[in-house]
Amino acid sequence: MKKILLSIGIAALLASPIQAQFTVPALSYPLDALEPHIDKQTMEIHHDKHHAAYVEKLNKEVTANALLKDKSIEEIVTHVSKYNKAVRDNAGGHYNHSLFWTVMGPEGHTLGGPLLEDINATFGSFDKFKTAFADSAKTRFGSGWAWLIVDATGKLKITTTPNQDNPLMDVVKVKGTPVLALDVWEHAYYLKYQNKRPDYITAFWNVVNWDEVNKRYNEAKKKKK
Repeated sequence: MKKILLSIGIAALLASPIQAQFTVPALSYPLDALEPHIDKQTMEIHHDKHHAAYVEKLNKEVTANALLKDKSIEEIVTHVSKYNKAVRDNAGGHYNHSLFWTVMGPEGHTLGGPLLEDINATFGSFDKFKTAFADSAKTRFGSGWAWLIVDATGKLKITTTPNQDNPLMDVVKVKGTPVLALDVWEHAYYLKYQNKRPDYITAFWNVVNWDEVNKRYNEAKKKKK
């Protein structure tokens, strides 16, 4: 009887779903909402396949390493040097993409307020900022990301990172709080733009959710005070 009960208990345990520590966040807009600048098929593959793969692999690392249990994604990436390369790549992939989806949205967002004032003061004008950001994104060799960050002194900076690294990580040279991100991995644009990364970067400005970027900027500035 004990063996039967034990077998039933094990079977029930195996059948019960295990709550994943990390999940792919749902988009706040339809997959085709960024058309024609970013196409529906790219968004579907990028969000539902690529991001999901990072999350799946990260959850496997969590299962294998008790030190990762119950930690937020920000806690993991901030101290990523403590962990192996798989954690660095997949935690970065999850954090980066989760931010990326939120700083984009359908057309209609306008930049203004303190962030625009800071951009003008730091870079000379909004157009000069766009040029500097675009140049950084264009010249990021291979796969990676372009960022607008608030650094430790509260200053705005443009930086790039390779692969799935980001400015929160303790392994990167230029650190800070990301407020805007652009994915320049080929999977982010190749279906529509092929090898024309500059065209993709130009199109990106049409779908930036400046309300979200401004919110992240304000939050980052408050932490620096």
